[in-house]
Amino acid sequence: MAQRGGWESPDAPECFARFVTRATAYLGDLVGWACTINEPNVVSVMGYFQGQYPPGVKEDFARYGAVNEAMVRAHRLAVEVLRAGPGDFPVGFTVSMAEIVANEGGEALRDAAEEMLENVFLRATEGDDFVGVQCYTRMHFGPDGLAPNDPSVRLTQMGDEYWPQAVEHTVRRAAAVSGRPVVVTENGIATADDSERIAFVTEALHSAHRCLAEGIDLRGYFVWSLLDNFEWHLGYGPKFGLVAVAPGTFERRPKPSAHWFGEVARANRVVTAGS
Repeated sequence: MAQRGGWESPDAPECFARFVTRATAYLGDLVGWACTINEPNVVSVMGYFQGQYPPGVKEDFARYGAVNEAMVRAHRLAVEVLRAGPGDFPVGFTVSMAEIVANEGGEALRDAAEEMLENVFLRATEGDDFVGVQCYTRMHFGPDGLAPNDPSVRLTQMGDEYWPQAVEHTVRRAAAVSGRPVVVTENGIATADDSERIAFVTEALHSAHRCLAEGIDLRGYFVWSLLDNFEWHLGYGPKFGLVAVAPGTFERRPKPSAHWFGEVARANRVVTAGS
């Protein structure tokens, strides 16, 4: 696929659909929920605008927009394939979202960022069973583009603002733009302080509940992540997991947050840590 030009290859969406056809034939009757492409907007913006991921293209709006279109088409083809194969399960898209705000003079760029980073993909979910929202933080735009974080807000290991209330902002936006039921398919915090993780997820769950109270069709919430993971280009540094993993031996050690979140799930309500 890379040798053919990756997502810029004219038949990339069709190649992806063939892959989904093969995978669905083997696994379709085992699937509970299907997400066609994970965070396509991250792939496109990091690879074709910011240049941090392959193929390392910087600030080429034409190529960036074309890759967005290709992944939207790949998603639509994949939905058809998944629904035609074995199994019966909800099918959707997962979109990386943030609470994108405008500093003074940044309104136009904020709106443009929402359009290119999120709305293009949210609108592509027409007819899907759900849209997956993956949210962690808040981003600022000023008149010159992406602006620094608010210095009054503490940061996570990712260098992001500690902003659990991003859940309600992104869920509202996803529901309004897509018209689909919403699932929070990722939310959590990179931190070495597990008590901070419990506090963050607690606030995030309250944030999600406010959406339910407004009547938004929010179907579920998943913590990212069960395990400490290899985080994109940052490797094993950021600790997102409810369970610690030793990279050398793969030993898994549940953190207090794992036991706490299990209690939340069993009780179907937010419980006080340690109670």
